[in-house]
Amino acid sequence: MWLITPDQKRYRIVDRFSPSFYAHGTPDALRKLAVALAPRHDAVACTLTERTDLWQNRAVPVAEVRVAHPAAYHGWARWVRRFDSSLQLYNSDLMPATLYCWQRGIFPLARVEVEVEPPLTASSVGAGCCPPFALRAIECRDDEWAPVYETPPLKIMQLRLRRHSRHGGTAALEVQVEDECCEIDESGDPTALTFARLVKRHDPDLLLTDWGDATILPLLSQQARRLGLRLPLNRDAGHDVQQSRARSFMSYGRILFKDSATTLFGRLHVDSRNSFMADKCDLPGLWELVRVTRLPVQYAARTTTGTGISYMQMEMAWRDGVLIPEQKAEPEDPKQPDEMLLADRGGLVFFPKLGLHDNVAELDFVSEYPSIMARFNISPETVNCPCCPGAPRVPELGYRICQQRRGITSRVVERLIAKRERLKHIKRTADAEGARVAGLQRDALKWLLVCCFGYTGYRNARFGKIEAHEAINAVARETLLVAKEMAEDEGYELLHALVDSLYVRKPGATPADFEQLAQRIAARTSLPIAIEAVYRYVVFLPSKQYAGVPVPNRFFAVRQDGELKVRGLELRRHDTPALITRMQNEVLALLAEARDGATYLQRLREGMGVLAGYEAALTDGTVDVEDLVIRKRLTRAPRDYQKASLTAVAAQQLFTHGVELRPGETVEYVLINVRARVPNDRVRAWALWDGAWGGAYGYDRRKYIEMLREAFEPFVLAVPEAIRDELAALVTGQR
Repeated sequence: MWLITPDQKRYRIVDRFSPSFYAHGTPDALRKLAVALAPRHDAVACTLTERTDLWQNRAVPVAEVRVAHPAAYHGWARWVRRFDSSLQLYNSDLMPATLYCWQRGIFPLARVEVEVEPPLTASSVGAGCCPPFALRAIECRDDEWAPVYETPPLKIMQLRLRRHSRHGGTAALEVQVEDECCEIDESGDPTALTFARLVKRHDPDLLLTDWGDATILPLLSQQARRLGLRLPLNRDAGHDVQQSRARSFMSYGRILFKDSATTLFGRLHVDSRNSFMADKCDLPGLWELVRVTRLPVQYAARTTTGTGISYMQMEMAWRDGVLIPEQKAEPEDPKQPDEMLLADRGGLVFFPKLGLHDNVAELDFVSEYPSIMARFNISPETVNCPCCPGAPRVPELGYRICQQRRGITSRVVERLIAKRERLKHIKRTADAEGARVAGLQRDALKWLLVCCFGYTGYRNARFGKIEAHEAINAVARETLLVAKEMAEDEGYELLHALVDSLYVRKPGATPADFEQLAQRIAARTSLPIAIEAVYRYVVFLPSKQYAGVPVPNRFFAVRQDGELKVRGLELRRHDTPALITRMQNEVLALLAEARDGATYLQRLREGMGVLAGYEAALTDGTVDVEDLVIRKRLTRAPRDYQKASLTAVAAQQLFTHGVELRPGETVEYVLINVRARVPNDRVRAWALWDGAWGGAYGYDRRKYIEMLREAFEPFVLAVPEAIRDELAALVTGQR
């Protein structure tokens, strides 16, 4: 461990830690295991004991295998598996660092009180290592569930490339420590040498990078090796920098790519471009995730929030003395075909009523699925338990929910919901900085709660059970139906309902009326519901493929204060060129000034002038080419594409220049002439774009103008059909 003291000193601490795992089998098999391990008592100890099986809800005989050194923890688990494959292992593939936190009652970034012995000699820890202190005792003086807390005073060094392209080209490295910022290029000393000097001078606790995993640190390391230089990335000089491999994988029907990860020792490295939480919730959100999950910082930054939820469940099980399986052990209950059709359904959706609607309220059930799990005690081990045959039944499905024990998942989400509510209050009452931090912390907890529901049915979840997933969906569907019927009984028109939210309107209704409706629904359903917003107007849009056919999540709305909510438009997509995103934002800013249908039409005519300005810039060739870059994810290796799609052509251009992309990676390109007979003339990879190419061929003005018009079309669909024809004629005249 590394500790930071109040006087800003850094100390390396070592502690003796002996993690345990368990083996379950027949009494004879367990005795044989204990006999086989007895001669190895210096490295491992085996004791026959009992632990609780989650699904049987009773103690079962197990062998506890305590490993003397944590580095050998997983190795001894493999040894036991080879010794007797019939044994079922538990707690055997956990992260030793997290298991250590559980056992010591601490968590990363926590304030602790320690008692240490004098530092060990350098000879006992290896040349070049900082002599560590030996830990005698450690006690946590912090609470991971406290909404306000002090974070360690980390010294942060930020690294980024002035202009980044993962697919070629060079750029200067920008380094910033506090208010000091410098730029390193190859005009002087080699970049790696200058960087090494800066690290030694500032000795940062955290390297915060943009593309550090994929580009910056690997390139610096390669240059250092060529120069025979050792980069001081680690404070623990006895360790090598840990580099994982990049990989492509399938998730929910999509091919994704995960970059390699550069993990440091004695120092932290967080790549904001390779960290979902750091990207979405900044460092305060990442610190919040680390505290409640007890995952190591560098691991938490790069793993999924689902892994965080899984470890929170496992910690709860560990504290209850429940065995933690290596993999999912509970199969799906047998079902008849008609039972399967009834159970295997998702959330309820009422398709929207197309067009512009004014004075609309959006009512959202607050964290509905986690709230259902907490309120109704729905957890994998509580659904259809053997101990409560007369328990209340889940609507539609008839599943029973245990009345005698509180579910592990229910307890986990209950604590997350409670902390999120406290952060909501702090966000409302704190100063600007406090509100910002509380908002980021709250967002981090939101992403954990989002994963709670999915993990109940995830095929690899250790404590997953599909019946729990189905039960939550069934309760949510029933809840939405009850809310819809209550609103309609009180004279409200339902415009749209989507899983956990309703869009309702009523002539003359005030915000107070909507609030009273929400309170009555909450009292009836026993679930919290709140007014997300009251909108001046909402425009529900049809499918892009089929005019007149509504889709659940394609609309834009303007709150009473003028703030916009947009779903399903081009500006929400990651592959949309910046030019089109900017055009839509400018037009929406004009439309946000409208208060009804008449003023909407006036602002729309002004928006047509914005569109005309963008078209003129494209025609004149004055647009910055960087604003025309399209980003697409590869679904296969560049050489495996059978058809010359635009994405495939751009990827193959990079391949011929030595850049071999993998499935799931993103390729960037500019449209040159999409109607060209030769596929290679249709697009140009952005990394290969230069002034000569741009001057000779330019970009495809006609296609980009066509894309602008398509992006403007949703705004026209809000007006009556007769007026649409008039507007279409005006737009045509601008060509």
